[in-house]
Amino acid sequence: MLKLETCRRCLTGFAFALTALSLAALPAMAEQNEVADWPPLASAGSATAFSSDGLHALDERLQKFVSDGHVVGLQSLLVKDGEVAHYGQYGVRDVETSTPVQPGTLYRIYSMTKPITGVALMQLHEDGEFDLDDPITKYIPEFEALKVLAGEHEDGTPILKDPSRPATMRELMSHSAGFAYGLGGDDYANAQFREQNVLKSPDPQTFIDKVAGIPLLHEPGQIWYYSVSVDIQGYLVEKFSGLSLGEYLKQNVLTPLGMDDTGFYVPEAEYDRLSDVVYYASERDRFEPFYTETVQFRQSTIAFESGGGGLVSTIDDYARFCQMMLNGGTLDGHRILQEDTVALMRTNQLPPDAGVEFDGTQRSVFTPKRRDFGIDFAIISDPVAMDSPAGTGTYYWGGAAGTWFWIDPENDLFFIGMIQRFGARPGEPAGFREESMRLVYEALEE
Repeated sequence: MLKLETCRRCLTGFAFALTALSLAALPAMAEQNEVADWPPLASAGSATAFSSDGLHALDERLQKFVSDGHVVGLQSLLVKDGEVAHYGQYGVRDVETSTPVQPGTLYRIYSMTKPITGVALMQLHEDGEFDLDDPITKYIPEFEALKVLAGEHEDGTPILKDPSRPATMRELMSHSAGFAYGLGGDDYANAQFREQNVLKSPDPQTFIDKVAGIPLLHEPGQIWYYSVSVDIQGYLVEKFSGLSLGEYLKQNVLTPLGMDDTGFYVPEAEYDRLSDVVYYASERDRFEPFYTETVQFRQSTIAFESGGGGLVSTIDDYARFCQMMLNGGTLDGHRILQEDTVALMRTNQLPPDAGVEFDGTQRSVFTPKRRDFGIDFAIISDPVAMDSPAGTGTYYWGGAAGTWFWIDPENDLFFIGMIQRFGARPGEPAGFREESMRLVYEALEE
């Protein structure tokens, strides 16, 4: 049975959903909805903290990414003090029709789903469903028999050992629980994720059962390793709330924030808004549209709702999420998280000497000091040591198709970049995040 607090949250979300349906039937009223009208992309440039020359340099560099053929389309948004400082749209979202990138363009945000799932699970933490130092096995007994990979025999069979203790919820939410993912690595654990098609499981329970049969890559609580943990978090949202992940997000995060274009699949009537995702075709030395079932995001292609990478969104929808976090958990009168919960999520949760060498879009972030990691966000806690121009405590992540964002509480700003690209030109890394971040702070005059 759901706890009273959880039921109250779900009923509140249901009320928001009914309100959204009523507004959808009354367009004139929807235009007066403050949430739906923010951010005001048409008023870009209203924030005055940046030099005009600096913003022009940012604009030129983002355009050059498209002109140089690194991507076919790009959209960006810079917000400071709640005002749009710069909005850019470059190139096309549809190669065949040459339809330009524009407001309302839909993107596969992949791992930028993770912070949203993390917020949902932390709502349930606020409701008393779990403590961060609880063992995961308290809520997923299927994990009680998990082993740790200790090596491999000559024939490729695994050498297994018992973990010293179960991983905790805190470790699950900071990628230090020891799980593999299957996105890389030639070890037995990662290979099993690929061979068993874990991320394409037909339903959440099958997913959990498969994960339960694959050994941990590391002892819990020792190192940071990018993992399947946020898909496990999505499963826990369903278990604690009694709702599907998509329905819980809709009722308790997306609808209250006015994120009406964010979801696990794209309705057929809106499908022409979905940007092409491109890949580098080496034989033709260019990026071309990638048409496969795995990138379609039609309802018929969705196996189960992935808390780790399943959402589609727009740049203005994701802006509402970022502004909510920057505001300490609230937007336009709708409180999504308590302020101390937001602070906790952007506070380092890793053990000493652990750190992040992956930014959600690419590996090998070469810095003098590795980045920290909170709850479903990476953190630049020491910009000088971490070789970053961002403010102290900036937190961020990205997605597999190149989308990226960062939130800077010290300077009261955030930036979002949206592209759809797999691979890169050989020997020509584009550096979308690095270049945009450098130019934003060079333009900042405060």
